[in-house]
Formats: sequence, C-alpha cells, structure tokens
Amino acid sequence: MTWYEEEVQQLEKKIQSTPDLAGRTVFYGSSTIRLWTTLERDFPDKNVLNIGFGGSTLAACDWFFERLVLPTQPRSLIFYAGDNDLGDGRLSEEVFLFFSELVRKMQQHLPDVPFTFVSIKPSPARWHIIDRIRLANDLIRQKIDELPTYHYVDVFTSMLDSKGHPRWDLFEKDGLHLSSKGYALWQQILLQHPHIF
Repeated sequence: MTWYEEEVQQLEKKIQSTPDLAGRTVFYGSSTIRLWTTLERDFPDKNVLNIGFGGSTLAACDWFFERLVLPTQPRSLIFYAGDNDLGDGRLSEEVFLFFSELVRKMQQHLPDVPFTFVSIKPSPARWHIIDRIRLANDLIRQKIDELPTYHYVDVFTSMLDSKGHPRWDLFEKDGLHLSSKGYALWQQILLQHPHIF
C-alpha cells in the first residue's frame, strides 16, 4: 500500500485543515470519487467532503479507513470502489470479502453512520470483465439488503444504452473515467435518494 502513501498524507492534511469537519457527507473511494471536481457544486446544500484517492482498490480503502474516514466524523458515508480490484485480476468473491471487511470496520467504529455503496460502473475499458462486475455488484447488494442503515445505489443500469452496452458519452476517451455527463448522471441518481445524505 506504500505507493498510495503520498496522496493519503495529502488527504490527511486536507482533513485536518477542513473547517467544521464533523457531520459532513463524506465521499470515499477510488479516482472516480477523487476526480469528481464539481462535487461541492453538485450538492451545494449537502455539506460534502471528498476524500477519494487515485487508483485505489477496495482493499486499499479498507487499509486506509482508520486514517482517512474516522477523523472526518461523517454524518454519512458514500462509497465507490471495486472496479480497480477487478481490473487487477481479482475475483468478484475477493471484492466481496474486501467489502465485508469495510462493513465490519464501519460497524465497529461508526455503527450509527449511514453507508451507501454506489454500484461498480460498466466501463467500456473493462467490458471484458463485465460478468465479474455484475457478480460483485450482486454479492454486495445482497449483503446490503441485510443491513438496515446501508444502501445500494444502482448507477450501472442507467449507464447502459438500449442494447445493453456502456454509453460512451458518460466516459472519458480512456473508457474508464467518467465524463462531465457521467458525473451529471450520478448527481441526478444520488439526489433521487435523499436519505443517503
């Protein structure tokens, strides 16, 4: 996990210097979160904080949970990660185990904080592992269905076209990261679930 260290230290400084830190809706996860540069503008009345870090896996998010999430004292946590694990060759079941460990840490340290998992997106660049993406989403959704303060937000379905393929307009040219249209869609979907904030 050492190659994340520099960015994690920068996030720690950001957290320490954030005024009125406690009680925010914290967005945590991979570069899909980190690159959401319009997050505060997209949710102006939600008191959001972005602590995403680039290239992170769900496993890395587990690893840095105590250093990044706990100090923020979140009102709620909105989380996105998992596709980098799958892109690195991990199995869906392994991603599910990493997610289960994150749930364990949430229940241990932040038992009353609502948690939202944003489904793993159907990136064109990772279409060759779409079956693993679907299975990971299904396993995580089943787990969340058992937990009363946990929520699963499906962005996957809305990111497909009428033929069931990824909508390229929602992605950057790399076929992996979201375009401005992609983030606008996510904003629209998340606002349909006001209870997660």
